[in-house]
Amino acid sequence: MVLLGPPGAGKGTQARMLREVANVPQVASGDLLRAAVRTKTPLGVAAAGYMDRGDLVPDELVLNLIEERLNAPDAQAGFILDGFPRSVKQAEALRAILVRSRGAGLDRVIALTVPDEEIVRRISGRRTCRKCGAMYHVTFEPPRVNGVCDKCGGELYQREDDSEETVRNRLKIYDSTTRPLLDYYGKSGILALIDGTGKPEQVESRVQTALAGILPLPPRKKVQKPSVRPAGK
Repeated sequence: MVLLGPPGAGKGTQARMLREVANVPQVASGDLLRAAVRTKTPLGVAAAGYMDRGDLVPDELVLNLIEERLNAPDAQAGFILDGFPRSVKQAEALRAILVRSRGAGLDRVIALTVPDEEIVRRISGRRTCRKCGAMYHVTFEPPRVNGVCDKCGGELYQREDDSEETVRNRLKIYDSTTRPLLDYYGKSGILALIDGTGKPEQVESRVQTALAGILPLPPRKKVQKPSVRPAGK
């Protein structure tokens, strides 16, 4: 399945919840790219400039990473794509990859909808520890001491791609490039639009309702029959 939505809509949170239920990997294109940037692979060096500006990384820098990950052994029973595809061109490329490797397409596409101003509030409030990488939020999850990491005492800072200007630029890109995916997948009958506001558990309940019949059922608990003693014993 695929999780769609603007940056900060909660795709990563929902993907992590779903992977525990479905027992399949969460494949986040952003995580794959950041790992490549962090380890300074050729792909990471090429992608770093685009990511810092909040622009989309070109398709040719993403598709090989995605295909390699989906062909890994732990993804053969299924996967949750988080942050990919981001354009109709990528969606068509993904379909070609799945048909070529599995002979089948996607089961469901979930699109989380969140107002733009809520997105800006969510992302621009993020703070990251320079030392250990721990994440905080000035409103939702503030540190005990302003600007100081609770875990290691490192300095907290706002990443360039979390600034309000960059977030608004990313939203414009989403509107022009990624939103057409709603029409693309809507025509195939596998799209479900989900309200992404509220607590994560509330959104999770809406998502699981949309995945009824696709997610594996939880194992039934064995009910012990009460012991019956013969009369008079």
